[in-house]
Amino acid sequence: MIVLLTDFGHSPYVGVMKGVIFSRASDARVVDLFNAVKRHNIREGAWVLLNSFRAFPKGSIFLCVVDPGVGGNRRCVAARTKDYRFLGPDNGLMWPAMEADGMLEAVELSQEGASSTFHGRDVFAPAAALLERGRKLSSLGKRVKTLERLAFHLSGREGEIVAVDRFGNLITNIPPLPGKKTYQVSAEGFERRLAWHPTYRDSPHGELFLITGSSATLELSVREESAAEKSPLREGMRLRIA
Repeated sequence: MIVLLTDFGHSPYVGVMKGVIFSRASDARVVDLFNAVKRHNIREGAWVLLNSFRAFPKGSIFLCVVDPGVGGNRRCVAARTKDYRFLGPDNGLMWPAMEADGMLEAVELSQEGASSTFHGRDVFAPAAALLERGRKLSSLGKRVKTLERLAFHLSGREGEIVAVDRFGNLITNIPPLPGKKTYQVSAEGFERRLAWHPTYRDSPHGELFLITGSSATLELSVREESAAEKSPLREGMRLRIA
C-alpha cells in the first residue's frame, strides 16, 4: 500500500503522481492520507504523519511531499523503519514518524532528469512504485548516515500549538494530567484559566475550553465554533498548560 501526504490541495498534482505509480505498478493500492497540509507547512505535515502512520498496515509506503525547497540542494530520500517505508524530501517532514518507529536505513534518490518543481512526479512516485513491486530500498540509491531532523518543542508543561484543524481546534503537543479539570494556559499575550471537558457536549456554547484530542494531547476548542477565531493563539506559538 502506498499512502500519500502532500500540500497539493485541489490541484492535479496528486492525480499525476497516482498515474505515474499505476503506470509502473498497476496493481498498487494508493490511499490518500491528507493532501490539504497548509502550503509549505513542514511542521503541520510532520505532525499529521506522526499521528497517523500507525493506523496503516505494516509494510505501507508513505510518499510525502511538503517541499518548499524543491529544486534546491535538499536531498530526496527513501527510508526504512521497523515496520514502514518513507519517501520524500529530506527537510524534517518525515523525521518524527521515522524516529518513532525506529530508523533502520536511508538512501538518497537520484534527481537526474527530474523537473526542478515536481519531484513528487519524477522522483518519489517512481521510487514508491519500485518499492511496491518488491525492490529493496538499498537498491534505490547511496546510503545516507544522517537525515534532517525536526522536533516539536516540549519541555515539562511547555509545548507548542502544532496544528489547527478544519474545525478551528488549536492542537497542542502537551499531554493532559490525569484527573485535572482546570488548567492555567499561558502564552505571549494570553493568560487564562480554562476548564477541561471530556467531550464537546460537556462544554457550554461559546466557551473556550480544553479537551483531549485524538492524538492524546490537549486541544483548545469552542463547541461548534472555531477556537482559532475566538482567541489570539496561533499555530507555532509556544504555550504552557499546567
